[in-house]
Amino acid sequence: GCFVEGEWLRNAFRWKASVGPWEERPGHFGDVWMYWTDDGLGYFEFLQLAEDLGALPIWVFNNGTVHEALDGIEFARGDASSTWGAVRAAMGHPEPFDLKYVAIGNEDCGKKNYRGNYLKFYDAIKRTYPDIKIITNCDGSSLSLDHPTDLYDFHVYTSANNLFSMSHKFDHTTRQGPKAFVSEYAVTGKDAGTGSLLAALAEAAFLIGLEKNSDVVHMASYAPLFVNSNDRRWNPDAIVFNSFQVYGTPSYWVQRFFTESSGATLLNATLQKDSSNSLVASAITWKNSEDGQTYIRIKVVNFGNNSVNLQISVDGLDPNSVKLSGSTKTTLTSANLMDENSFKEPKKVAPNQTLLEDAQEMTALLRPHSFTSFDLLKESVSLRITEDDSSLVSSV
Repeated sequence: GCFVEGEWLRNAFRWKASVGPWEERPGHFGDVWMYWTDDGLGYFEFLQLAEDLGALPIWVFNNGTVHEALDGIEFARGDASSTWGAVRAAMGHPEPFDLKYVAIGNEDCGKKNYRGNYLKFYDAIKRTYPDIKIITNCDGSSLSLDHPTDLYDFHVYTSANNLFSMSHKFDHTTRQGPKAFVSEYAVTGKDAGTGSLLAALAEAAFLIGLEKNSDVVHMASYAPLFVNSNDRRWNPDAIVFNSFQVYGTPSYWVQRFFTESSGATLLNATLQKDSSNSLVASAITWKNSEDGQTYIRIKVVNFGNNSVNLQISVDGLDPNSVKLSGSTKTTLTSANLMDENSFKEPKKVAPNQTLLEDAQEMTALLRPHSFTSFDLLKESVSLRITEDDSSLVSSV
């Protein structure tokens, strides 16, 4: 986000200078992160990357010139006969890109001219592209916004303990009005190292909270996603690469646990008040597109120093309704909280999957400082989880 604005307007990212033949792009100095970029990864390449990944792009632009933003949307979505659509077509993509979300500025709420500029952008975009969802920089999770928007941006970079405690952040947010886009979150500082297990566990607990509040949290994205190990400008990051190697940090593996949450059915799951405050849990049902099976997924973060004996029973199942070969337990943990992955040990901290011997009635040991996911083939109408004298009850 800060990259597109620059510390000074003269160093803002100019999307028009980042399209067309690569060798003709002038490049610019990114004065926020203090490096020169040739803009080889420009606006077109960003849109193409999203398409190649099967993802929807979210374009964050400088809230300086309305016409520049409208031209940028035309470049992405316009017919090949339009002025900027023709430029896109000449670059090899005659069909429009699927641009449905834009963010007006980045972390600008409260600045002198933001609200006035925002309203100009909002009105112009909605008038021309009424289907596009607009994201404001102002946080609407605690206070009502004084301007129209489809989504509001929420950023948090903090310690592991703070982020773990924020698993309930959106529990009491109003269910009316615009939805939240948690577009930047991560554990940073000494707790993070260059991508630690400790950071990943706190992020997992926070994500469970977002998942349980998915009626108000529309989208979420870890930040940053990529880092070149030869030129770090931020720490930590989810995926580390150089010219010939790549690995995922523990935070990357946490993201993998939640890939099925999109489109899943959330079960009404709550831990009793007298349960350990080091546990955060949720339950969903989801359909695996690879095997066509429907699962109950129970995710539990044990943020504490002690092991926990977890008793799980699934009610409403007859003896033949669970295929044990398809029910699994997956755990992310390591010997040390600050353990990290590296090019030398790319999977030092990575998920370990085992088969469940009995998916209807079982006792599982949650290791200290661990994230565990249970996938049970779903044929039931309710499930019950108990931890000592506490319980988690879910139903669909």
